Formats: sequence, structure tokens, C-alpha cells
Amino acid sequence: MRRYELMLILRPDAPDERATALIDRTTRYVVAAGGQIIKVAPWGRRRLAYPIDRCRDGSYHIVVFESPADAIIELEHSLKITEDVLRYLVTRAVRPIKARRDAGASGDGEDLEAVIPPAEDEDDMDPGELIDESESEAAPAAID
Repeated sequence: MRRYELMLILRPDAPDERATALIDRTTRYVVAAGGQIIKVAPWGRRRLAYPIDRCRDGSYHIVVFESPADAIIELEHSLKITEDVLRYLVTRAVRPIKARRDAGASGDGEDLEAVIPPAEDEDDMDPGELIDESESEAAPAAID
């Protein structure tokens, strides 16, 4: 099972009971599909970047869960036809780097050098490397 994050933006004029019922219905669906709820966090009411269905504000909620990939399509379809949902987004969550290091130490075969690029020392760099050559042709006086 993979970990996912679901961001819900609900109508601000929807009663709290309906918003709670929608969140409960979503979490029940995930559990019924064989998933597990990790965290449900209401973010509160926030201003939208642009009006959606004549609403300038939205009630934000985040649900973090683990689920089989097949259940995500049906969950999205269910959210798409729900009138109280202004927008939703389901994304696959990425494990933190610390968890990757711990997993790499346990020997699961994941190459940490491929995951975490090596840091470069800025002290060892030549100042000439920082100047783009297209800039040096356009403004040679700025280099001196």
C-alpha cells in the first residue's frame, strides 16, 4: 500500500455537520477499500486565489492515508460528484529523507547516493564559474 495525501476544499457556507459527514464518509470509504487513515487535519477557512462557484473562501481539510492504488480512482469519482467539494487533490506522499536513510541502512536495496545528491563546497568554486558566459558578452564592463 502507498501513502497518499488528500486535500479537500469545501464550501464555506456548508454547515459543520455536513462537512464532518463528508470527511467521515471519505475516511470510511478508504477503510472499506482496505486502506488505513493516518491523520485527518482541518486547516480552517482560507481565502481562495480566485472565486470558485461564486465562493471567495474555502474550508480546507487534509487527510493522510494508506490505500491500494485501485481505490484512488473511485475515491476521486466520489469527490467529483459531491456538491460541497469545491476542489480536491490526491497526491502520493513521499517518505522523508530520514526514513529513506533508515530504510537504506536496513538493506532494502535503495541506493542513498541516488536519492540524496552530494553537497558541493561553495568555497572551492572559482568565481569565474558563477558568471554566465552570455552575460559576459553582453556586459563586459560588469565583470571587471
